Order: sequence, then C-alpha cells, then structure tokens
Amino acid sequence: MINPDIAFAATLAITIGSVGPAIAIGIIGSKATEAIGRNPDAASKIQTSMILAIAFAEAIAIYALVISLILIFVVA
Repeated sequence: MINPDIAFAATLAITIGSVGPAIAIGIIGSKATEAIGRNPDAASKIQTSMILAIAFAEAIAIYALVISLILIFVVA
C-alpha cells in the first residue's frame, strides 16, 4: 500500500513540474508565430529554434515525471 503522504508528494511533483513547461511551450509557440508573421522569409530558422526550445521545456516535464515515478515505486 502506498503511503498517502508519498502519493500526495508524487502528485504535487508532477503537477507543479508540468504547469511551468506547459506555460513555457505556449509562450514559445505564440512568440514564434508572431515572429513568422512579421518575417515569413525566416520561417525555417524560427521553426528550428522553436522546436529546440520546446524540446528543452518538455524535458523539464519528463524530469518531473521521473521524480514522481521514483517517489511512487522506489520510496513507497
């Protein structure tokens, strides 16, 4: 049986760890769309940078998932 305190900590870790990257990805996409709208000729360079930045932001959410899985399966 999982300790309720550890389950709450895992839930909190994945919740807080996912909100920040979700907001960051939204901002990155918004700014990239604005930049492409202003300068369509640079779309390929902007898109490449955007995808790289989104991958880094998504990695933070994956780290939060790993921490919550460690809390559930190793600590509990």
